Amino acid sequence: MKTLTTLFTRLFAASLWVATSTCAQAADPPPPLKTTFDCAQAKASLEKLICRDPQLLQMDMELTRLYRLALTDERSVPAPDKIIVDQKFWALERNQCATDLEPKVCAIRRYAERAHQLRQGSAIVRTKDPDRLTEGPQTIRCPGLDTPIAATFFSTQPAVVYLKWANTSVTLSQVPSDAGARYSGKDRQGIYSFWQDGNTVLFQKPGSGQMSCTAEPEG
Repeated sequence: MKTLTTLFTRLFAASLWVATSTCAQAADPPPPLKTTFDCAQAKASLEKLICRDPQLLQMDMELTRLYRLALTDERSVPAPDKIIVDQKFWALERNQCATDLEPKVCAIRRYAERAHQLRQGSAIVRTKDPDRLTEGPQTIRCPGLDTPIAATFFSTQPAVVYLKWANTSVTLSQVPSDAGARYSGKDRQGIYSFWQDGNTVLFQKPGSGQMSCTAEPEG
């Protein structure tokens, strides 16, 4: 009888430990968001803006994912050790957007440009991750341009496209469209318009008419 009592006591104690452990695990806080910095310790005004803005937070989390992938690619251009250095300089430049007349617009441009660089330089970064928020760069050829456009897309809310050709680059935001995806934006030169439906693209830059372009399938 004593043996049974001892066995029951041990079983009860083990059950109590499991229940307590399970409750403790359930009460644990969720893991922190994977951002380029810790929002809980954000001090720079631009970092605080990112943490409270859903679109910028999405872009930061996606850039963190791209950056970590780039560091695993020994064939990336530039090499991983150079990517680390570039990322530090990029973060400093991003934080300088706090002094811009439109800090959020400036930050979106920085994120889109950096995502383009990381995706362009590494096949691993371009992996078809189902949770990805970026696509590209996609090559787009327009008869009115001497060089093709490289387009990188950011599926945030609203979406963003980064376009680069020759020595020019521009970041545009998605606007309502009855069909396809339409983006618009401006810089010191004026207003840009970009519309895409499959491989068909219409592009217009300041001082020129609308160009009918063709998007090449991504390799």
